[in-house]
Amino acid sequence: MVRWAAVIAGAVSLAVSVAFPLVGARYGDDSLLVLAEVGVLLVLAAVAVRVAPAGWWLRLSVLPAVAVPAFLLRYGWVPVTGPALGGFAAWTLVAVVAVSVGLYLRRLDAARVRSVTEARHAQRLQLARDLHDFVAHDVSGMLAQAQAGQLLASRDPAAAAAAFRRIEQAGLQALASLDRTVHMLDGAGGLPAGLADVPELVARFGSSVELDLSPELVLPREVEATVYRVVVEALTNVRRHAPGASRVLVRVGLRGSSVVVGVVDSGSGRFAGRGLGAGRGRRGGLGLPGLAERVEALGGTLVAGPDGTGGWRVEASLPLTDG
Repeated sequence: MVRWAAVIAGAVSLAVSVAFPLVGARYGDDSLLVLAEVGVLLVLAAVAVRVAPAGWWLRLSVLPAVAVPAFLLRYGWVPVTGPALGGFAAWTLVAVVAVSVGLYLRRLDAARVRSVTEARHAQRLQLARDLHDFVAHDVSGMLAQAQAGQLLASRDPAAAAAAFRRIEQAGLQALASLDRTVHMLDGAGGLPAGLADVPELVARFGSSVELDLSPELVLPREVEATVYRVVVEALTNVRRHAPGASRVLVRVGLRGSSVVVGVVDSGSGRFAGRGLGAGRGRRGGLGLPGLAERVEALGGTLVAGPDGTGGWRVEASLPLTDG
């Protein structure tokens, strides 16, 4: 390994340099060979510092670093004069610079590792948040269907049975969401839900939802995932706060240099708890406030409130160009 090569090369070079004056030998005028040896020692010292285990970089770099100024001994003993001390000091400084370069690269490597670790951690948190929103949507649907099934059980058994089948389908979808997200959390691959998944999401919500999706819309992956999350959160809120809404319109399209996703429902007069501040108190979830933070992180805006006709509107605008 490189770090032990640095130790061995440094030890051999240092031993040869000390042996020259002891046996009365002097080095010739082959300066290119000397510079090549010194260059190798400097590179090995820097690399050893960079790749050494924690707490070992100084020990592994000492021998090659000391061997660099020690090569002057091969030219014989010299009186302790200013020029002689200056020569040793200059080459010692060169060795220190090499070690410093290794330290700098070591810190860059450590920073890169931390950055990757933090990015993976953030990705896992985001997947967990997505899991909450996806499953919350399905569970909310199951609750709504269960309530409807109870009302229909005695007077319309066929309709009640259909409601129970929809509950089963929503439960299977929730389990699929769990499996998919756990699969991604385990690092086995897969992509977050995106634009192509919006039609299926809308279809699962029910026949009261209309989808207006611009054809051939191509978006960056993080924008696609955010669009999907906006639709999930908005439809989940409709199911929680306006289950009697007769019409829900989901629109995704371009407006200038931004993609706009909007969800408008006909409403049921129950506006309490549906604003951006309401999601903060929801146990276990992020709600619209957390979604607004994600939209703003992409340079966009998110608004939610009454649409002026008795319904409720959630709309996010996400820029597709920088600045």
